Amino acid sequence: MDLSLSRVHFPVTTLGPGRRLGIWFQGCSIRCPGCISADTWGPGQRRVSPAQLLEQIAPWLHQAEGITISGGEPFDQFDALISLLQGLRRLSQVDILVYSGYSLEQLDNQLSQTNGLIDALISDPYDEALSQSMALRGSDNQRLTLLSPLGQTRLANYERLLTATDKALDLMFDETGSVWMAGIPQRGDLLHLRDLLRDQGHQLQISAHASRRR
Repeated sequence: MDLSLSRVHFPVTTLGPGRRLGIWFQGCSIRCPGCISADTWGPGQRRVSPAQLLEQIAPWLHQAEGITISGGEPFDQFDALISLLQGLRRLSQVDILVYSGYSLEQLDNQLSQTNGLIDALISDPYDEALSQSMALRGSDNQRLTLLSPLGQTRLANYERLLTATDKALDLMFDETGSVWMAGIPQRGDLLHLRDLLRDQGHQLQISAHASRRR
């Protein structure tokens, strides 16, 4: 089966420990209001098989210290997600962190089928009405669940409040010349950046702002 892919980037340093390979799935049925990744909600046009994706990212896997899978909603493409996870495990022994907007309880059956393929999970929908004080999370209702000894070793220290070093974003460019940001911005950061660039005559499209109109 193919998966709908948004983008891939290496290195990502703001979504878990170390220099990580970031994989973003395209398509999300949850569509939380205020989501900073509203550009990943639609079905998209880039479809690849897990085998093709693994071939594409193989050079980066030899350098990556961890892998983060986000979206979009990875669990909306569960069969493709499982196939990708199995391939990643064959090629690398680093930790795998997955983001999902589904609650931990909703994912109970799917997680039982991952059979140790995921080391850590950040679950639950983003809620823009709640505070944002925990590391790696957009809102404080979201939970970090450690699913393996490797996840415990690598990510247990993220069960904590934000620190100054957490307040960072990675900038990345794609083949079209678009600029993307990876990480967990603070509330209002992207809108503030948009306003600063507009004052200098530049244009910046922010999906978090657009999602509030949908």
